[in-house]
Amino acid sequence: MEWDVLDDRLVGGVVVNITDALATEQVMVDEIAFPPQITTTSKPLSLLGHGITDIEIHFLQIKFTAIGVYLEPQVASHLQQWKGKPGNELAENDDFFETLLSAPVEKFLRIVVIKEIKGSQYGTQLEGAVRDRLAADDKYEEEEEQALEKLVEFFQSKYFKKNSIITYHFPPNSPTAEIVFSTEGKEDAKFKVENGNVVEMIQKWYLGGTRGVSPTTIASVANSLSAELSK
Repeated sequence: MEWDVLDDRLVGGVVVNITDALATEQVMVDEIAFPPQITTTSKPLSLLGHGITDIEIHFLQIKFTAIGVYLEPQVASHLQQWKGKPGNELAENDDFFETLLSAPVEKFLRIVVIKEIKGSQYGTQLEGAVRDRLAADDKYEEEEEQALEKLVEFFQSKYFKKNSIITYHFPPNSPTAEIVFSTEGKEDAKFKVENGNVVEMIQKWYLGGTRGVSPTTIASVANSLSAELSK
């Protein structure tokens, strides 16, 4: 596939129109710039939520990643039963996020590293979160175990330097996830998860309502979609 090198660049597995990116104000998430719109295949996706993952140790906040959630704007058409609900109420409603995740629209996560860590640490955290959710729903079988092992193996050899980017692309009506890891000085590394149950739980780790890994991201998505639903 050839890209128009004058107007478009492939950044973290995504086509970003350079002209548009310069003309449009970037959204800053903890000093990290996120384009307000991206194009993965043919449709533009809008930044409809952002936040961070962090932990507090002895009153000191340690930030790990910044997260951008990109969705088709028409996702609101699948959420009409929550029209008129305020964002803070939607953030606490796991049924709302279940419906969001099951909506047949394209979803894309862009995760930028703030504090550098080993890829194996990220992989272990992801593995635990996904496995626990699968086990709780009685979906953790041999196929899921193998798919999860391969995913962890993909991250094992990576080093998450500051400003490295991990993207998750969830095509509509497809039980797959396309993952791209980008870091300075190296070619992009790509991986595809084809086990639908594992893909579902990856989405729930980031966008699982009250059980999501980033409360700030959940609150931001809820507020943005509340605004979209009020239009």
